[in-house]
Amino acid sequence: MKLFRRIIKWIGKFLGMVIVLIILAGLIFRLFMHTEAPEGELINIGKFKLHINSSGEKSNKPTVVIEGGAGLSTEFYHWLNQGLKDSLRVVRYDRAGLGYSDACVTPRDPETIARELHTLLEKSGESPPYIMMGHSLGGPYIRVFTELYPDEVVAMFFLDATHHDHIERYNAPKASSFRFKGFMAFTGLQATVADMGILSLFDRLVGTPYYGEGLPDEINSRIKGLLNNGKSFRGYKQEMKHYYATLKRSAQTDDFGSLPIRSFTAIREHSENESPEEDKKYREFEDLSTNGKHFGIVGNHVTIFSKKENANVICKEVLRVVNTLKD
Repeated sequence: MKLFRRIIKWIGKFLGMVIVLIILAGLIFRLFMHTEAPEGELINIGKFKLHINSSGEKSNKPTVVIEGGAGLSTEFYHWLNQGLKDSLRVVRYDRAGLGYSDACVTPRDPETIARELHTLLEKSGESPPYIMMGHSLGGPYIRVFTELYPDEVVAMFFLDATHHDHIERYNAPKASSFRFKGFMAFTGLQATVADMGILSLFDRLVGTPYYGEGLPDEINSRIKGLLNNGKSFRGYKQEMKHYYATLKRSAQTDDFGSLPIRSFTAIREHSENESPEEDKKYREFEDLSTNGKHFGIVGNHVTIFSKKENANVICKEVLRVVNTLKD
């Protein structure tokens, strides 16, 4: 029995030393980490600054505004920007707490987020009409933005966007469940680990899945640079606290008249010319308007736009819609 206790004691000491060494290694590594400056501007919208990266000439054509998915920074939408900027004005931005934007204490409900974006666009000198493009959780956000500012939006594009019935259809855990609380706790732990430099060190030694497949190396380098601290993880966590309410709020308006609406879904290669059951929820976006269409793109939740050839499909449809707006 005494021997067993000694073994447990020494194992505990060994593990404790390992943890201390990892923490020290992470902190030392962080001292030498280089954080690249944002490619765009930081605009003060009141009590904090938001990062906006605009490209393309201003004209009488619509401006494309990209609302990113949960936790994703502007860099992920590189190929969409590249494919459109020679023809249209393109605006990418980081929501509060994400990417290069400041953290904030304002609620992360969709109406607050929509109003912050609207203020950002005004203060940065952008003007409507807008084509709102939302990826993942950005889908519900652009629905609310369009509801609040209907006279400023001329089209909506949904990129593998989160449907308002996502929770019910996939039997997702309730906000009060142990599973959801565990997920939120793990996200908080990731933020702490990133603050200590451990996540960046781990990424340098082993690699992490935090990158966009198909993006240029220099773009992915910038994405991985955001692992240098836990801000984006905390920003993501704040948005997820409002996840259920966000989806419910986005469903309040289900009729956008004849507004051009295009939805793009990531599909498996073998189902490219089929209509799989899991695809139906995305097809319902086209029913929000009498001018809605749906497209399937072979890929996953991110590669449908992080791969150049896939982004080109989306860009081509954007330009086609713009041409119809002239008629």
